[in-house]
Amino acid sequence: MNPRQAIDVNVDMGESFGRWKLGDDAGVMPYISSASIACGFHAGDPRTMRETVALALEHGVQIGAHVAVPDLLGFGRRRMAVSPKDLTDYCTYQIGALAAFVRAEGGRLGHVKPHGALYAMCSNDPDLAEAVARSIAELDPNLLLLLMREDVIRGAARQGVRVVGEAFVDLDYDADGELIIEAVKTARDPEQVAARALRLVRERKLTKIDGSDFDVDVPTFCLHGDAPNAVDVARAVRQRLEAEGIAITPLAELLGVARDGPGPRDWHAAPTGADTGHEPSSA
Repeated sequence: MNPRQAIDVNVDMGESFGRWKLGDDAGVMPYISSASIACGFHAGDPRTMRETVALALEHGVQIGAHVAVPDLLGFGRRRMAVSPKDLTDYCTYQIGALAAFVRAEGGRLGHVKPHGALYAMCSNDPDLAEAVARSIAELDPNLLLLLMREDVIRGAARQGVRVVGEAFVDLDYDADGELIIEAVKTARDPEQVAARALRLVRERKLTKIDGSDFDVDVPTFCLHGDAPNAVDVARAVRQRLEAEGIAITPLAELLGVARDGPGPRDWHAAPTGADTGHEPSSA
């Protein structure tokens, strides 16, 4: 197995709302390559969306829509009963809103990623994962979709979009390979997170809380922008990877998916399919 020479570092961002501020997006942005921006359902508002988009473009960071169930009060971390048809419309609404701000600022949307409870719901229900993919297929099939669980990824890819697996280096995995979600993100030792990131890239492995290893071969991993020391973590991760000769590269560029040129449906990306990881989980 040849070691990777590049990886995408993605972070959830734009999660402030009104007078409520969460995270230090300006402090984190210089150290990452992709940003998944809240679209108003779990966090974010029009001004926050525009400002976060502009910040990402300033730093050459790929922009993605961080879609969620409509749960501002619970920060999108409460499961909801939603039909696949309704979920497709929820995602279309959110992706369209963010895409408008991206276009207004002179950029291009690059990916879509479910947030919180919706991520878990998609991991456990292939019909919901396909509902998200269906929205992308209707809007712009060249947008990348980030999901977990190899079986779910394969199903979503049947909608004609390119689905990418991701890993998490600032959260723990339980003995079954499921992510342990924190109700409130806690601080992690930046050097330990950086060591996990390096091992993921070099060995394509992570460790569960029981001490056992599992394989995870993905082109991107997530850090959380709402951690108390998110800037320190992002800085440590980037410094460790670059010291090892690993480039931090936006996901579409890493996968060879061009994001310049005419609008949706007028051009073609790399062939659709799945770039998968191997462990079930949720985020």
